[in-house]
Amino acid sequence: MVANPLQLIPLGGLGEFGLNMMAIRYGDDIVVVDCGLMFPEPELLGIDIVVPDVSYLVENRAHLRGILLTHAHEDHIGALPFVIEDLNVPLYGTEFTLALVESKFSEHGLLDSTHRHVVRELEPFTLGPFSIEYIHVTHSIVGACAIAITTPAGVVIHTGDFKIDPTPGDNIPFDLHTFAAYGKRGVLALLSDSTNVDRRGYTASELAVRDRFDDLFAGAGDGRLFICCFTSSIHRIQLAVEMAEAYGRKVCFLGRSMENNTAIAHRLDFLHLPDGILIRPQDLRSFPRDQVTVVISGSQAEPMSALARASVKNHKFAEISPGDTVVLSSRIIPGNERAIYRMINHLFKLGARVVYDTDQYPPVHVSGHASQEELKLMASLVRPRHFIPVHGEFRQLSLHAQLVRSLRIPKLEAHVVEDGDVLELDQTGLWRTGTVATGRVFIDSGSQDEVAEDLIVRDRRHLAEDGIVLPILAINKASGRVQNEPEIITSGFVSPVLADGLLARARQLVTESVAAAGREESGDWSLIKERIRRDLKRYLQAETNKRPLILPVILEV
Repeated sequence: MVANPLQLIPLGGLGEFGLNMMAIRYGDDIVVVDCGLMFPEPELLGIDIVVPDVSYLVENRAHLRGILLTHAHEDHIGALPFVIEDLNVPLYGTEFTLALVESKFSEHGLLDSTHRHVVRELEPFTLGPFSIEYIHVTHSIVGACAIAITTPAGVVIHTGDFKIDPTPGDNIPFDLHTFAAYGKRGVLALLSDSTNVDRRGYTASELAVRDRFDDLFAGAGDGRLFICCFTSSIHRIQLAVEMAEAYGRKVCFLGRSMENNTAIAHRLDFLHLPDGILIRPQDLRSFPRDQVTVVISGSQAEPMSALARASVKNHKFAEISPGDTVVLSSRIIPGNERAIYRMINHLFKLGARVVYDTDQYPPVHVSGHASQEELKLMASLVRPRHFIPVHGEFRQLSLHAQLVRSLRIPKLEAHVVEDGDVLELDQTGLWRTGTVATGRVFIDSGSQDEVAEDLIVRDRRHLAEDGIVLPILAINKASGRVQNEPEIITSGFVSPVLADGLLARARQLVTESVAAAGREESGDWSLIKERIRRDLKRYLQAETNKRPLILPVILEV
């Protein structure tokens, strides 16, 4: 008889892309799967990254047994540097995954913050009441795994990100056998990647890119060949190296994250570099253009990335000239379209031939996520009692649940749940028994501090949209009266043509606000400033329909 119910508590990644984090609780013991970040929407001005609210885990820190990492993409490990000191919990993952985590921790001075344990596939280990086994899956990164968690209440399988690739870049096949074996023994819940649920058929194999790369290398002519991909896509980078060797080209890795990740992959023997093929960025000009392939970072046109800077002739080593070929071997992440196409336009202006993801076949990029037939195969192999789609917006979660219901697997129930739901489940059913606090924490990486959206982000939005107004006035400390006519400085607010009449009345209004202050307000400059801000806001909004940031300055005389 099961003494305790099994709880699943999604803390991020359901109804959104990014912030992937799932807590699994049995009794007083908790393990967490993944700890990802999200990149901010454009309106979150000055915010660099978004991480999940882990207040539930902080409150239950004594019960945490570990964080299990499925793979090393940012939406699965990127939040760790910002939460690990609050949680102080061991990390578990494959060799490459933990190597990238350690690289992040090194940048943040966190190498001594927690213990890290390298996990081997199909070698179970125990954390409290949980028996945990990593299962190899194919994805667009080295070391990706699903995780099977056996509890007294039953088995939970979290697929992580996956596709079922019959010809993967590293020739290590998807472990269908182990999934089927779990299905035969019985699985309580399957949590499955929903990213590509709206794509019919199967996701193309990594092998499909090889034919396109062959064509591109053959047609590169006398120019340099730039290959831009995600810096964690080691299989794609390995393909570029192999093609460069076949066509007699040297290889240069360019961009901080590209150089860092390839060095890690080479050290761990996941990336194989023929002797003498690698050249340093500073040596690029020493080789004829038709003898060089540059593997460069910046696939999402990040402002300071190597390719974005090279596209505007602002990179020390990457010079793009007419006749060069630039290949964007990556997908466009939603929200980055404008920046990427702006960068592509710059590359065309430089005279480069630009190749990017289109519907052409063979493709220049293939997805790392399963399409409908692979998702159906996964559910059919595991045959869970409860199916819970994860990793997607609400639309994808709903479509995935519908897809799996259509298989009519006996006793299977599919559930669409949301972040913060507390789910209790057993073989008889699944119940929502409550909620926990979830949400988004905004990080300004310039300060490495959390940012309160209602304050800093709101002010930044006002600055960007409506400018700033600085009323400056001198007040006699003894009498509390304004000494001279106030001065008002503006920036980004209204044009000089409109400013004269508008600001004349605003100066008069500032003087009137101070004069109208009651006895309890006199001498309390914070109250006077708030009165000025309130009166000016009402006036300026009525006259201009704008809401600038208003910062009164009082000088005592």
